Amino acid sequence: MPRDNAFDAYSPREIAGRVKEFCVVKAQLPLLSLSMLGVLAGAFIGLGAMMFTLVASDTSLGFAAMRLLGGLCFSLGLVLVTVAGAELFTGNNLLAMGWADGCVSTRQVLRNWCVVCMANFVGATGLAALVWLSGHADMNGGGVGRAVVGIAMAKAQLPVAEAFFRGVLCNVLVCMAVWMALSGRSVTDKVLAIVFPITAFVAAGFEHSIANMYFFPLAMLLGAPIGAADVVRNLVSVIAGNLAGGSVLVALVYYVIYIRVGRRSPALPG
Repeated sequence: MPRDNAFDAYSPREIAGRVKEFCVVKAQLPLLSLSMLGVLAGAFIGLGAMMFTLVASDTSLGFAAMRLLGGLCFSLGLVLVTVAGAELFTGNNLLAMGWADGCVSTRQVLRNWCVVCMANFVGATGLAALVWLSGHADMNGGGVGRAVVGIAMAKAQLPVAEAFFRGVLCNVLVCMAVWMALSGRSVTDKVLAIVFPITAFVAAGFEHSIANMYFFPLAMLLGAPIGAADVVRNLVSVIAGNLAGGSVLVALVYYVIYIRVGRRSPALPG
């Protein structure tokens, strides 16, 4: 049914349909395009992490103010991914909806996730190297560098189970941000949909695998005593948590509500 107001947000049922279309398009991207867009997304998330670190280096801010303002600044990463266009592993966990509906194969989903995750790593690590070479860590009397090292050290010391569940909670909020951004018809709509969930996950201290791919290399370049085993343990735990949070608790839940059950229950809201 046509809308009376073309500027109205898409309803939840319509978002589910848009996510299915988004799944098919992403699953069919050529390898070169997928890889290059993945590198961009890794760099974009790294830019958000860089802005968060700048705020975290200001010791005059109170705990809550620093976390909230840092989270707001970190939102830059997903805004760039969504508005400028890029392929982010955590957001692409929504492909599980297309897989559940049968419009995307298991092979296509795994191809997308593996290629994008590796490309995100290249982009985030590459940005970390550029930031290190730029001397950015020397800002605030070296406070920015100390903040990077402190953040990375805390992540490296997280127990596996804690890192996993922080990853779950993080990607529930990231995928909700992507889901709500798909309800918007303008850049302003998309930015507003993204900012609150992303600010929330950062302020709460949850774990985003791609952000960690920026923090660890930069901290190691700055001399942090972090071993490869610490990095692998954290990333494996957080990636698994991100997958569970985004694909199961968001994509599959909404698939059941709006696609599987929705086909039989047209009276559902939205």
